[in-house]
Amino acid sequence: MSENKVLVEVSARHVHLSQEHLEALFGEGYQLTVKKMLSQPGQFACEEKVTVVGPRGESKMSILGPVRKESQVEVSLTDARGLGVKALVRESGDLEGTEGCKLVGPKGEVVLEKGVIAAKRHIHFTPEDAEKFGIKDKDIVSVKVDTDGRSLVFGDVVCRVSPSYALAMHVDTDEGNAMGYAGPVYGEVIK
Repeated sequence: MSENKVLVEVSARHVHLSQEHLEALFGEGYQLTVKKMLSQPGQFACEEKVTVVGPRGESKMSILGPVRKESQVEVSLTDARGLGVKALVRESGDLEGTEGCKLVGPKGEVVLEKGVIAAKRHIHFTPEDAEKFGIKDKDIVSVKVDTDGRSLVFGDVVCRVSPSYALAMHVDTDEGNAMGYAGPVYGEVIK
């Protein structure tokens, strides 16, 4: 494999919760239950799920842990249409000006005033990997993906560099379907 290749992973719709919202939905003092560890260090899929309710529909979604400072719902644009919300394409945590929704858990409900996004496609780099690729934090690159009959180039891919990351590119389910994702898939980073 060439040195400018990166693993491409599909990130399905999911919810990140603050501790306050976790307790409102599941009960006071509640802690998330690890179902499986994810590729990014310290990140995990949880046993718990919540129902995300929009003006047009609802969907049961997995929670990813650990808890965050602010709750957010990450969906594909197709998911957003089904819920009846407009999901702006944003980096994780960039929630100002986004639409909200209702979250329903076994012990309660929470109305988010903001927080529904379609995550901007991105690559996680360690500082060492970023140096090998000649990348700096917040650089924008393209990534060429060759799959069976569905080769394409993803543009506007944001590079995120941190010692707490592991090298991987994340796209949503719409983008995964566009490239005929059957995993594992590697993409070539083009500057």
